[in-house]
Amino acid sequence: MRTPHGPGAFVAHTGTDVYGPGKVIGVDGVHRRVRFTRFVATIRADDLRAASPAEAREVRAWLRDRRERYGGSW
Repeated sequence: MRTPHGPGAFVAHTGTDVYGPGKVIGVDGVHRRVRFTRFVATIRADDLRAASPAEAREVRAWLRDRRERYGGSW
């Protein structure tokens, strides 16, 4: 069975851009734990879409900034 939006996938919410784009950090059945650029949330996979190339760049830049600023694994 294919798991849509598996760990490491860059995603965005289908209904709102309030969350900002994000990266999937965990999978639990139909739910995805996503580190959005504004916070972390658990969202149904059906409510996510693949991030556009521009959104994926935004997430990568945000993650890079956090690693440089705070260290660790984001």
